[in-house]
Formats: sequence, structure tokens, C-alpha cells
Amino acid sequence: MSKLDMPLAVQAVVIDLDGTLLNTAPDLAEAANRMLAEMERPQVDMAVVMTYIGNGVDRLIKRVLTGEMFAEPAAELFALARPLYERHYAEVVSLYSRPYPGVVEGLEVLKASGYRLACITNKAEKFTLPLLRDTGLRDYFELILSGDSLPRTKPDPLPLLFACEQFGVRPDQMLLIGDSQNDAQAARAAGCHIFCVPYGYNHGEPVEKLDLDRVVESVFEASQLIVKA
Repeated sequence: MSKLDMPLAVQAVVIDLDGTLLNTAPDLAEAANRMLAEMERPQVDMAVVMTYIGNGVDRLIKRVLTGEMFAEPAAELFALARPLYERHYAEVVSLYSRPYPGVVEGLEVLKASGYRLACITNKAEKFTLPLLRDTGLRDYFELILSGDSLPRTKPDPLPLLFACEQFGVRPDQMLLIGDSQNDAQAARAAGCHIFCVPYGYNHGEPVEKLDLDRVVESVFEASQLIVKA
């Protein structure tokens, strides 16, 4: 973990969705278990699903089907499962998902302080936008980039660099707040600052092991560690 002096001077703040802004695991697990039930396969615990989140919907489905992080199910099994999962997730996308403590308070501070705000997620846009709208977070963000908005997703730096271009800021003037190795790798590759929260979905690994500028307990705490550049 780096030892940058605080507060950091930035102009823009980018925030991850699943595991950072919102606890989405209950709905992801609900959709997965509805899919499995329809396929007459065993159910999976939400605690296990939490370790599967973070690399997009296809990988989540494959992990649910195989019980392994990077195994490939039979092509015909995945072809059957994917539309079932998407139908069920669309039905429950915001059934149980809620902002984590400190999220709304932090967004209020960031908005009032005049930071350019973006949400960048690997979740598909057809799920991202309803989820942000239903949980009351949509209007905080000037820019929302989903997993299918650009040719590449986190941990590739492209979404962060695209946000920098849209906001007219240098990478070193942007902070990413995330919860996982994907976020840390994307930020370092882009040249952005990176804070991570400890409560999210990092495949069961502590974020303290990642290459970060700071572990923060909440989005609100992050808002107290930066100043407008």
C-alpha cells in the first residue's frame, strides 16, 4: 500500500458499483438460485456467491455452474443458463440491494464539493441503470459506464481513461473508490489514485493486500480525505 499524504487533491471521483456503492449480493444470489432451481441443480449460498462477484455476469454464471473461479462449463450448459439468469436477475435487480452505510452521505459531500462524479462497473447497462435508479443513486453521477459501454472493462484502464477524457482531467487528478483487485489494477494502469473499502467483493481476499493509496471504511470517509484540485 502506498503512503501518499492526505488529503489528496483531485478533480474527479469514480466509484465502483457492486460491493462499493451497493450490497448487490442478495439479488445476485437470488437470481442465481432461481436459475439453478429452473435447471434442477443444487442451490448456492449467498456467502459463496459473494466470492464470485466482480468479473461480469458471464463469469459469475460460470462460477455458479462449476463451483470454481475460472473453470469453463459445457458450452450447451452455459448457453441454457445465461438467458435464464438474465431473466431472473432483471426481475430481482433491486429487490434487496441497498447502499452501504456512508454511501449517500459521501455522495452528498462529493456532489456539494463540486467533484465530477462517475460510476464505473462491469455490470451490463440494462441492469446498471435500473439498479442505480431504484436505489436513488442515479442522479449523483454525471457519467455512468457499464460493462458493455466500451470495448474493454476493468481491470483494463480504458474505462478510467475514457472518464478522464470526458471530464477533461489528467489521470492523477482522478480518484477511484472500489472494493477489489480489479479496481486496484485498473487505477494503477490508468495512473489514477485508488481507495478501497473493506466490505465488498474481492473474492474473499482482504483489500489490505492490494496496491492502494488507502483503505477507507466508507465512501463518506473517502470524501473526507480529498480536496478539490
